[in-house]
Amino acid sequence: MEESEDVPEDFIKLKSEKLSVDEVSELVVSPYCGAVSLFIGTTRNNFEGKKVIHLEYEAYTSMAETEIKKICRDVRQKWPSVKHIAVHHRLGVVPITEASVIIAVSSPHRAESLEAVMHCINTLKASVPIWKKEIYEDEYSWKENKECFWANSEK
Repeated sequence: MEESEDVPEDFIKLKSEKLSVDEVSELVVSPYCGAVSLFIGTTRNNFEGKKVIHLEYEAYTSMAETEIKKICRDVRQKWPSVKHIAVHHRLGVVPITEASVIIAVSSPHRAESLEAVMHCINTLKASVPIWKKEIYEDEYSWKENKECFWANSEK
């Protein structure tokens, strides 16, 4: 494969279907890279002593996709050796143990891909208009991410 045939790509998807770790990781594999780093955010069964039944996510989809594209551009500026980036986020109901978000990054060496994945998830939580509703046994609660800049500016 020629280097020109493996042009860096960003794979962004917001969908209501179950996310696949295999699908996301395969998107970023490259013969020029020795590292693929993944972050998988899953639904846990508890929060502050309450039993969580499931999560529900809503998004302003076009704006969310635009913000994720900005994150990818930022990653490429900070870590120029990064080859491919994939960010898939689930919308709607996400049962316990299933993935809400999967981020994968490939690079020639592990340090860049690991740092880029951490940057992606932290920035996503801080800037992308995706909202999480935790459903408990008797109630529900809309959650804001502590990293979210617009939530913190009002306090």
